[in-house]
Amino acid sequence: MKNGWREIGDTMIDLDDLRKDPIPVRRMLRLWKTRLADELVAADSTGVELTGKAALVRALILRRLLRKQVLQDREQEPHVGLLLPPSVPAMLANVSLVMDRRVAVNLNYTAGCATLDHCIHKAHLQHIITSRKVMAHLDFSPDCELVYLEDFVPKMTLWTKLVSLYQARCWSLDKLYRKLELDTLDPDDTMAILFTSGSTGTPKGVMLSHRNLSSNTDSAADFFHLTSDDRLLCALPFFHSLGFMATLWADLAIGMRPFYHYSPLDCKTISQLCRKYHPTIFMGTPSFLRLYLRRLKREDFASVNQIMLGAERCPVELMDESEKNFGIRPVQGYGITETSPIIAANLSRLRMRPGDAPPKDESLGRPLPRVSVKVLDLNTNEPCQPGEVGMLWVSGQNVMKGYYEEPDRTAEVIQDGWYCTGDLVSLDEDGYILLAGRLSRFAKIAGEMVPHEGLEEVLNQILANPIDEPPKLCVTSVPDVRKGEKIVVLYTELSRTPAEISAQLLERKIPPLWIPSQDAYRQVASIPLLGTGKLDLYAIQQIAKGFFN
Repeated sequence: MKNGWREIGDTMIDLDDLRKDPIPVRRMLRLWKTRLADELVAADSTGVELTGKAALVRALILRRLLRKQVLQDREQEPHVGLLLPPSVPAMLANVSLVMDRRVAVNLNYTAGCATLDHCIHKAHLQHIITSRKVMAHLDFSPDCELVYLEDFVPKMTLWTKLVSLYQARCWSLDKLYRKLELDTLDPDDTMAILFTSGSTGTPKGVMLSHRNLSSNTDSAADFFHLTSDDRLLCALPFFHSLGFMATLWADLAIGMRPFYHYSPLDCKTISQLCRKYHPTIFMGTPSFLRLYLRRLKREDFASVNQIMLGAERCPVELMDESEKNFGIRPVQGYGITETSPIIAANLSRLRMRPGDAPPKDESLGRPLPRVSVKVLDLNTNEPCQPGEVGMLWVSGQNVMKGYYEEPDRTAEVIQDGWYCTGDLVSLDEDGYILLAGRLSRFAKIAGEMVPHEGLEEVLNQILANPIDEPPKLCVTSVPDVRKGEKIVVLYTELSRTPAEISAQLLERKIPPLWIPSQDAYRQVASIPLLGTGKLDLYAIQQIAKGFFN
């Protein structure tokens, strides 16, 4: 790439010129109409491959059918739900809604019925775009109308196809913007609503604007040196903020090549896709990588030069194993739905250029360009010195507009343009972020902060609990009159008695304040988990309170 230009076949894309437009869908249309009209822009595991020209025609057809046959006027139905796994049809459905100036609401199909119903009512959804294949696997009857993509196939008349083809081929880019009313979009208009996982309570609807997504896209492009040669293995769902930004809109707005598969656990298909499309970037969780290390071969990841992991801590041992088996060392990144989502990351050594900071295994990386962070003391609210643990605050154009219809909760976390992450971290001398844990995952006992996750890790080591199986224990806390809070351990099975565990903790020089009392262990049938596999912290705490209140 030279002088801000990127080569694509025989054409060039002026990245700096693209960035002048803060509307991702307009950037996408520009690429599809011009530079990428005859280039592959997306593919999936069903064998669908689309050029920019074909993708534009299909998106226009779907937009027209939705407007004419399903959706009410935009003023009456501004929000539309989607219940689709990552695929080319899911990509086109999202695109068609944004092209129609609707707010896309991708729903978590791994969540329970109660959570889905909450999100549907919260966002005032009247229609959900889905497929019969998806609904066949869900025991769910939503309180709104389902729109099946398969049912649109017989409705695509010759006239609809011809009109959409004419618009895609004959309308100029300016006319396309004008006719779709995209020329009047405000960058701060809401582009999507993504719901939080609900691990600490009911899910909140995070409003992300066009500017939020384009800002985070540009920051990621600069940090990771993204080019049109990059191809992303896209198995992260669009209801996940990283999946929505990185594997959907960043790809479309920059000109990268995504290829989609509906399940990150389907190793056979993942292997076939990797060998066909040669991904350069993989994003996922340590759990996914651990599975691939068992099922995939080195040749599958031969083209990968960046493995970025998040959502859970990545053990150094797993990094070592990946480097040995795949020839690439994974790095950690950090983001939150409310920040569109990427805040910080490490850059793989294979993608480094002169002047880039090297990755640090234990860290979450350094803040992305144009993302500002500060760490404040919990008691004094004063800036922390390097190495001191405090609350992480984030500022930048990637910070959300707010929680949908929840101004009070928005005011609690956004103050003077700074977003309170709820995470306790420290910054080292080089500006790398080191995670201590969620504030909600700490107990304050006799004035000291005791980390639940740190204690969980040691307990699992003592009991030799496998890290790649469903959890057999979790740590939480409940109010205590004498010490402020009391550590509680919920477990499904224990291979040692609480007394033996306490002795082992002391041998490992764990502070006595951290050690649960012997009456703090309570057996449960299973450890509550969310559909994403994360601990359901709210349910866990409610169970613990039931035992001790």
